[in-house]
Parts: sequence; structure tokens; C-alpha cells
Amino acid sequence: MEMDVQQVKQRFGILGNSAALNRALSVAIQVAPTDISVLITGESGTGKEAIPKVIHQLSSRKHGPYIAVNCGAIPEGTIDSELFGHEKGSFTGAHDQRKGYFEVADQGTIFLDEVAELPHPTQVRLLRVLETGEFIRVGSSKIIKTNVRVVAATNENMLQAIQSGKFREDLYYRLSTVPIQLPPLRNRREDIHLIFRKFVVDFSEKYRMPPIRLTDDAVEMLVNYSWPGNIRQLKNLTEQISVIESERDITAEILRNYLPDYTTNTLPMVAAKGNEGSGDFNERDLLYKVLFDMRKDLTDLKKLVIELLQGNGDAINSDDRRKIIDRLYREITPQVESIVTEPIHVEKQGAGGFTRDNFGSNYEVHTEVEESLSLEDREKELIKKALEKHRGKRKYAAQDLGISERTLYRKIKEFEL
Repeated sequence: MEMDVQQVKQRFGILGNSAALNRALSVAIQVAPTDISVLITGESGTGKEAIPKVIHQLSSRKHGPYIAVNCGAIPEGTIDSELFGHEKGSFTGAHDQRKGYFEVADQGTIFLDEVAELPHPTQVRLLRVLETGEFIRVGSSKIIKTNVRVVAATNENMLQAIQSGKFREDLYYRLSTVPIQLPPLRNRREDIHLIFRKFVVDFSEKYRMPPIRLTDDAVEMLVNYSWPGNIRQLKNLTEQISVIESERDITAEILRNYLPDYTTNTLPMVAAKGNEGSGDFNERDLLYKVLFDMRKDLTDLKKLVIELLQGNGDAINSDDRRKIIDRLYREITPQVESIVTEPIHVEKQGAGGFTRDNFGSNYEVHTEVEESLSLEDREKELIKKALEKHRGKRKYAAQDLGISERTLYRKIKEFEL
């Protein structure tokens, strides 16, 4: 008998009632009885690994092997051997013949997580398996047949990966016969507190301590946070609070200690469109973080600017006044009119400085080297600061920046940091 969405949730321990989650599970249920290839997309930490298990257990292959392979965790030099096997003596260290995952998983299901990390030669081999059901072990010339259901997952923007030449277009369309998109946690706000309470119970039983409880203001903060690490981040946070806090009633003030970037991460963000993955989305998050930091700088200067405009400039010493005006001219003069109510007019005076007629008298400022307003430079500077702040620990730097570790690694390599 075909199972409905609620039955699948109960069987596999999946929590949530959001429409996007229900849609993903509904598609998985419908496609399970077939042998169609499925590509699951979604940000890191959204629980993509649960969908292949649902598909396998509801299929005719449920009594066959189920193998999950993290393609990003296998070195490029050995991944062909891992997936397709090798013959004895085919390379240094190949002391015996070895079966690959596609041979072991015959009549079953193989889950290829982080499939976008596969090197090009392996992509060619995988495409052949999907099209003909045939492969050749490394170091052999004998064709081996296999009957395997392939389910793949990625958190990258596959269309962008294709355009950049990282991923084969024909393989993408072969894998994504049926695409399933898992929503990020910030788009499932009605589920956040429910999932949190489930984790609270789990850790209460695990560590044999009373469960923690959130006050109303803490619940509001929990729900409004953007959760860049999604369910994985929520689980880690719940475990930390359960173990560290002696007080079982958690207020917003206590919770804020575990969400140091709460204010930044609750700012507006651009939603992914179409079949975009989280790689491109996280990069946009970083760019928007830079822009919002610039906006914060403008807000900080607003009060001082208004004081000067209203004739309260005596409250500010000359050094501070010079710094403020220099900064206005170099960085934010084109934008400041949209923040303060009274227009500001800045006139440049030769190479030696400029005058500011709104401050009551001409005030000359010495010219300094103009600071770059390039988003790339800002992004690079932000990454440097995060790495310095966390003493080179990329995991925590990525969390602070609100991006995935993989995106941070790519940016570090790109900027040669």
C-alpha cells in the first residue's frame, strides 16, 4: 500500500509541516517505485541524506544494498577505484582485486552525495553507467554489468557549475530526470521550534539532564534567525545549550550568546531562483553582508552628520571632524543623501582638499589615498578579518561570515589568502 507524506514522516523521523518539505516528500514517494534517477538539491545541512533513504525503502530494491558515498570526501586519485573497483597491480598499492560501490550495490541503490565534486574523468564513467549499466574496473578491460538505482545530491548551483565547465551538462540532465529541492530552514520558520524541541528531548535523554525550555522572546529570536547552517546548525546549538547552561529556562539574552551574528543574519536576503544551489546563494549572502556592513557604517555616522548640519559641531573636536568629513567624501557622499533628511553638497577644491559649505565655514581636508569600494576588495577584507578573529579556524570563520566552509575554501584560494 502506498504511503502518504505523514506516514513517511513518522517512519523516517522527519519533522516539519511546511509546504515545500511536504512537496519534496510527495515527489520522493511518487518516484520511489520507478528506477528513475533523482537529483536532490538544497543548502548544506538541510537533510538531503534523508530523501534517498525514503526512495530506497519505498522501492522494489528495498531488500537490496543501499550505499551512501560522499564524493567530496574521496581523493581524486582514488575515487574511480572506490566507485568502480580495480584489478590487482593496476596501480601502486593495489595488492588485491577490489569491487567498487557500483558492483557491490547491484540490485540496490547508490547515493552519491556532493556529486558536483566528481572529477571530469569520473563523470564520464558515471554517465556510461547511467546510460548502459556498464563499467570497467581500473586496470581491466572486462566490461561489468550492474543494475543500480542512482540518487545524487548537491548543495551547489549546478547550472553555474555547467557554465564554468566544472560539471558535464549531459550528466546533469541524466542525473536530474526528477529534481527534488529541499528548502532551507529559514524558509520553514513554522518548523524551527518544533525541530528544536525534538533535539531538546534527544539531548535530555542522551545526557540524562532536565530538558531546556525557551521563553517567548527566545522562541521569537530562534524563529527569526536565518540559520545559514540549517538543521545541522540548529542541532549543534541545541546540544551546546543543553550541556553548557545550568539554567533550564533559556531567555533571549542567553540565546543571543549562541547566535553572535543574530542581527546581521536577520537582515533581508535574496532568495534563490529556479534550480539554483547554495554555492551561488552563499556567495550572494557574503556580498550582501558586505553591503549591509557599509549601511551600518552610514547609520553610525548619521547622528554625527546631523549634529554638524544643525550647528552642534562644537561638540566634536577638530580631529574627529576631519575624519568624518574625509570619510564622507571618500566613501559615502553619493549615498548619504538617502539617509539624512537634509541634502549634503560637497565641493572638491583642487588637489589639496575640499570645502564643505554646510558646516558654517569652509573646512579644508587633506587628500588621502582613496579607499577601494570594490565588492571584491570588501569581500576579501571581510574574509581576512574573520580568519584573524578565529585564528585561522576556517569552520568558525565560515559560520561568522554566514557561508559554507566550501565557499570559504574557494574564496581563500581565489584571493590567495
